[in-house]
Amino acid sequence: MKSLVGRLTLLVVLGGLPGALFAQWPNYPTPGVPKGADGKPDLNGPAPRTADGHPDLSGLWDLARPPRPAPRDGSIPGQLPLSPPPTPPAAAAGTAPAAGAAPGARPAPPAFGGGQFFNIGSTLKDGLPMTPWAKEIRAQRKGENNKDNPDAHCLPLGLMQLHLHPQPRKIIQLPKLIVILYEAQGGVRQIFMDGRPLPKDDPQPWWYGYSIGHWDGDTLVVETTGFRDDVWLDVEGSPLTNTGKMTERFRRVNYGSMEIEVTVEDPKAYTKPWTVMIRHKVMLDTDLIEFICNENEKSDAHLVGK
Repeated sequence: MKSLVGRLTLLVVLGGLPGALFAQWPNYPTPGVPKGADGKPDLNGPAPRTADGHPDLSGLWDLARPPRPAPRDGSIPGQLPLSPPPTPPAAAAGTAPAAGAAPGARPAPPAFGGGQFFNIGSTLKDGLPMTPWAKEIRAQRKGENNKDNPDAHCLPLGLMQLHLHPQPRKIIQLPKLIVILYEAQGGVRQIFMDGRPLPKDDPQPWWYGYSIGHWDGDTLVVETTGFRDDVWLDVEGSPLTNTGKMTERFRRVNYGSMEIEVTVEDPKAYTKPWTVMIRHKVMLDTDLIEFICNENEKSDAHLVGK
């Protein structure tokens, strides 16, 4: 198994290849897809509903990534360019490169969900409202090349990383229970819809916490507590602790799109609650594939900090 950095680089490269490359499960038509007059799927059609009238969130969902600019040198989109960028005139004249920039360095490939996958606060005007403790923890994790990110060690990821992960997730919606299967690390999450409250008796901490949900009109509201004390919200280690609470609001905008508004409260790590928006798109005619991280894993012993 490759290191976290190696897997991320591989996924960036694969992300730019034609969708047929990912058809590792035999194509099988997704039932009930609305069609336009041309017979093609109408992803702007209405969201499906269950027998009890609620929006049906069931299906296979992928991160809705912003479009990538087409390379001009024949490179595969998302891959490193075939040729280095042109040398700026100032550099050609002997001017020293910008601080931290290696001469002739190629630009990094684009991140999966913009900057959120690496820094969940990248879309917030003032960044994450971290406490001094959280700033120190995040700086320490990032300063060590993120080598202790759970994903690099075949361990379960935090829910925020799973929302933004380039590997898909599958929602199975029942009246009293919603199950989310994550291809990344083969994760399984349960959201209880049977009216039970969140645990009050200091439950055993879980990687995914304890989740309960209810409907607010057409929005699924999920509350989660009971996290471990060492959760990573993003690749660079923004923390979530066992004092934290996450509230997710799932809304299927139309057949092909879903928005997830996530609010995090954690008095140990943040000075106030903060909210981000994540968007997913439906995947048709395919399914999750098996993901076994530990098989032939040889990278763990070689992950080092700076």
